[in-house]
Amino acid sequence: MTDWVTLSARGGLACHDLVGWMMWDERAKATFADLGMPNPDAWIVAWRLAALGDSPPPVMAAMTYSINPSIIELVAGTVRSCMTHAQVLEALDDAVVPGLESICPGLAAQLGGVAADLWRAVDVTFGGARPMFAAARALPRSGRSAALSAWHAAHCIRELRGDNHWAILASEGIDDVQAGLLHSAMIDVDEYGDEEWIARSRGADDTAVERAWAALAARGFASDRHLTDAGRTFRLDVERRTDDVTATVWREVGEATTLQFLDLVEPHHDAFVARIDATAGPRWMPAVRGPRPT
Repeated sequence: MTDWVTLSARGGLACHDLVGWMMWDERAKATFADLGMPNPDAWIVAWRLAALGDSPPPVMAAMTYSINPSIIELVAGTVRSCMTHAQVLEALDDAVVPGLESICPGLAAQLGGVAADLWRAVDVTFGGARPMFAAARALPRSGRSAALSAWHAAHCIRELRGDNHWAILASEGIDDVQAGLLHSAMIDVDEYGDEEWIARSRGADDTAVERAWAALAARGFASDRHLTDAGRTFRLDVERRTDDVTATVWREVGEATTLQFLDLVEPHHDAFVARIDATAGPRWMPAVRGPRPT
């Protein structure tokens, strides 16, 4: 019998690998600057926000969940004053395939073969209460290449998994800052230096972090500003539940194509992480730095 939860976990990491490096891509950031962006580092969230069009910043912040609303408001406002959403998305499309080729030569061409099955699954997956997924799926689909098409389909699946993850945390009463603190259960804390870095990297200040620790402690998930075994168990269970819910889309992709996709992407995991290390730093994109599902 197919273990869809494990395949979903592997697929989630593969989509993180395939998409995550784009947040710091130098080619895209250079185009972003040419369009008039005074701080090209804002590309880290701007390209995802572009799919949301003219949604009010508080709505965008709700959709992205863990990013401080003040960051979303600043980026969204600056982008709107400099360029159109279509220009941001064009910069994205211009950067994807060259970026993939520079990280993993030959991978882009191979990805084209799974594009149709990925999109078929994306198109039949229910989008209710999955706003980032629905927004990414609704974007105009470029006919430039099958490789770019496959990348966008993988991006949709990545956003689907993210929406599912946030929905589970919201149902458990976990807010944005608590989510960042809990994620330290998924990474090597010694490598990160402490359990607060992830929450602070998303804009949480001292007051918000203190409040979040207190809320987690009240539930037995933390003590003395550290996660307890109960907190780590809870966070690992959220990950399993996320994989379980997201397995629906991989079932639609089909076992053969899912395994083909994994065979294409998984061997390049270290290359993708190395690109993020080189362009962002060794702590960023924590979703790709935990133990690999097997």
